[in-house]
Amino acid sequence: MIVDPVCGMHIAPEKAPAFSKYGEHTYYFCSDTCKQQFDADPEKYIANAQAMNPEGYGTPQPTASR
Repeated sequence: MIVDPVCGMHIAPEKAPAFSKYGEHTYYFCSDTCKQQFDADPEKYIANAQAMNPEGYGTPQPTASR
């Protein structure tokens, strides 16, 4: 399980309804709303993602685009 960096919800990467790749990391979200908030200002949520997901941001990156 990883944590959605926007709302803090725990989600399984393989079941996440949305994700974004930013820099070298993939960030997973519980909803399209959280993804849209992240995409509008990724830097705002990067520190949250690092603090809430110390083992990484959710890998491997899915091959299908959503």
